[in-house]
Amino acid sequence: LWREIERVIKEAPLRQMSTPGGQKMSVRTTSCGEVGWVSDRKGYRYTACDPESNCPWPALPEAFLHLAQTAATEAGYAGFVPDSCLINRYDPGTRMSLHQDKDERDFAAPIVSVSLGFDAVFLFGGLRRNDRPSRTRLYHGDVVVWGGPARLRFHGVLPIASSADGPHPLIGPHRFNLTLRKAS
Repeated sequence: LWREIERVIKEAPLRQMSTPGGQKMSVRTTSCGEVGWVSDRKGYRYTACDPESNCPWPALPEAFLHLAQTAATEAGYAGFVPDSCLINRYDPGTRMSLHQDKDERDFAAPIVSVSLGFDAVFLFGGLRRNDRPSRTRLYHGDVVVWGGPARLRFHGVLPIASSADGPHPLIGPHRFNLTLRKAS
């Protein structure tokens, strides 16, 4: 997975996107697959081309596809075929506010999330932003799948703490998250 992440980042570098309100997101992001997720003053959306290069996003690596399909099948979502993977890099101190993944056209498909590198505390809330979220520690290699009635639950990540053990031997001083979904 790590070699494929490095390849994607080389083709479509990580960037710090802005929210529609003009705030810079703390994580650095890129995408691969048929469509990639972007955010700017125009809003949140999927595009077929990387807006920075005007080229198609890098292809979805076979290893990402296989992992997502296997995890989705084990979670009860056989036949899942993602067409997009959002790659987020979290540095110490960065976080992801509670949000819903609702820019996709079809909410019947699950979301598959893969954690690599530093640990993170994943927040999984309810269908309303003010529902109190549960907290789950995610470790390097953890995979989370959610769909069905939970598909639109608010979720996020608390600020990433530096590891007492130092940088991850492969990933370095970061947490990477792959989020695979059917977007178009």
